[in-house]
Amino acid sequence: MSGRRPHHPHRLYRASRTPLPQVLPRSFTAAAVAATVLLLTATGCSSGSSSPSSARSHHGSAERTGDAVTEATAASPFWVDPASDAARQVEQWEKEGRKDDAKALKRISERAVAEWPAWDDPEPDISRAVRGAAAGRRTVVFVAYNIPHRDCGLYSAGGAHDAQAYREWINAFAGAIGDAPAIVILEPDAVPHLADGCTPAEHHDERYELLSQAIARLKKQPGTRVYLDAGNPDWISDPAKLAEPLRRAGVKTADGFSLNVSNFQTNNAAKSYGTQLSGLLGDAHFTIDTSRNGQGPLPGDRDEAWCNPPGRALGTPPTTNTGNELVDAFLWIKRPGESDGPCRGGPAAGKWWPDYALGLARKTKG
Repeated sequence: MSGRRPHHPHRLYRASRTPLPQVLPRSFTAAAVAATVLLLTATGCSSGSSSPSSARSHHGSAERTGDAVTEATAASPFWVDPASDAARQVEQWEKEGRKDDAKALKRISERAVAEWPAWDDPEPDISRAVRGAAAGRRTVVFVAYNIPHRDCGLYSAGGAHDAQAYREWINAFAGAIGDAPAIVILEPDAVPHLADGCTPAEHHDERYELLSQAIARLKKQPGTRVYLDAGNPDWISDPAKLAEPLRRAGVKTADGFSLNVSNFQTNNAAKSYGTQLSGLLGDAHFTIDTSRNGQGPLPGDRDEAWCNPPGRALGTPPTTNTGNELVDAFLWIKRPGESDGPCRGGPAAGKWWPDYALGLARKTKG
């Protein structure tokens, strides 16, 4: 199957806690699809729609707010969740005497990662993050990922029930942000799937309309910047094929586009690709997901490179100091340490995997 990409950092469904199945990679073969279906069946994963939740049960009612005041966050304008999986793992390992492992994992716990609000009701997750960020006057990074007919009906199938439901969800999403400073990465995959033909043609016009309306609604919030997702350099190799779909989706009324969400492409590859695409869009600015690209993609078979690839490393920490006038920020959109799926000994997609997180941290230089 062409045009696929690695798993997004999905969370667990608020009510059923059913893990969301992984997104398949680009160039996924029919044989690999069949094998993955068997694997998912064996491990009890559902291929239906579910909803992530950053307000997991361990947060409870005793909400922790504010910033992790560390050297790592001092140079970053973005909010660090003090109750993240990584932060709790550090605390646990310190209690167990695993001091070296805890120290290494702080490379994740002390840095800002994106929040992926729930698909049933985004308001609680967003409000929690906004309140937490207010104390330190930080910016929260959110991902809106609920477009109807999401993922072409494959393993992250679902999204809002229909166009009106999506409009209501985006309205609630934007309203919960209020006047707070925020960045929204809008609908990973949605435009690239229009460009590569994966999304059925009968849904194209509706998707373009919904994306344009979503940008307009989010931009009504005075402190919100919006970046429309544009895939990665290893997906649609010719950026010219994305230019018109991005224009139709309203990128000119957004603050730009996003690249490399959940992928492993290097900064240089993303910047080169983004610069080409920017030139086709009137010098539009862009962001790059650097959460796991410190070693670039796994060499060799791309069908093996998308799901919990070994030997990867954290990339450039989140910052607006990119050294490139077109690149507004390096962001950690994929949440490092959350599994891509039940491959290479990993847990279900979206579940915290401390061993993999530690591997990312230990491979990271500096």
